[in-house]
Amino acid sequence: MQCRITTIGENTAGSPYLIGEWGFSAFIEADEINILFDTGVGHGVIHNAERLGVDLTTTDKMVLSHSHFDHTEGLPAALRRINKKEIEVFAAPDLWEGQKFSNDGRVVPWLYIGIPYTRPFLENWGARFTLTSGPVKISDRVMTSGEIPIVTDFEKVGEDYLLTQVDGKIIKDNFSDDRFLLIKTDKGLVVVLGCAHRCLINSLLHAKNVGGDDRIHTVIGGCHLVDASEERIMKTVAALKELDVQRVGVSHCTGLRAGAIMAHELGDRFFFNMVGTRVQIP
Repeated sequence: MQCRITTIGENTAGSPYLIGEWGFSAFIEADEINILFDTGVGHGVIHNAERLGVDLTTTDKMVLSHSHFDHTEGLPAALRRINKKEIEVFAAPDLWEGQKFSNDGRVVPWLYIGIPYTRPFLENWGARFTLTSGPVKISDRVMTSGEIPIVTDFEKVGEDYLLTQVDGKIIKDNFSDDRFLLIKTDKGLVVVLGCAHRCLINSLLHAKNVGGDDRIHTVIGGCHLVDASEERIMKTVAALKELDVQRVGVSHCTGLRAGAIMAHELGDRFFFNMVGTRVQIP
């Protein structure tokens, strides 16, 4: 089976005339099905798709990695461009539960960072949501992860400044809505991450379990190591080597420091996954 992943939304533009924006979005062609994974914040995704020759009207399904604005704000623009009466959108059942906030002080305190649209509004543009806690098979070789269990002892789920309000109480978000997309290829598993809020190695171990394959060929997307200590980053690199991941393409919230360390430690297996990056398997 051939698989091609084109990154159309990411912090950094990899070629002239493309637009970089905070967030993530990828167009995945695999198993005779086309999937739009996340939608960024909507400013650059449509433009970048056009420049890269990605025809969003051929999208068969959509997948949302989690509810943060930088992965969901582009939904109306994407739905308008896809222009179908109905299109299935896979996500977690708590996509709209709680109120997501950031209080890191880097922009403004108590910034709302959740999905900025109601379900009826998006359904008016053709979205038909399938919200499940467990994995969902989209095709014979493509599936969503379902909720990701926490099994490692060195990874930290959530940051103190990423919060959610539930039943009137503000608590640290545990990101039970975090998901990844899994593609089974002849060369091993391909994992597409949004932010990996449930952590990179947790996600890859879960991918092996639900994918039924110990071989992880490629992982791309945000790894949320931007605030991680050097010790955690090095333990992450060691785990990637132990898992024998063939290609690691980081994006978005991985952070430049973590990306630089990973590039040094992983050598030819590493690449920066920017807007315009295309990953072809085989």
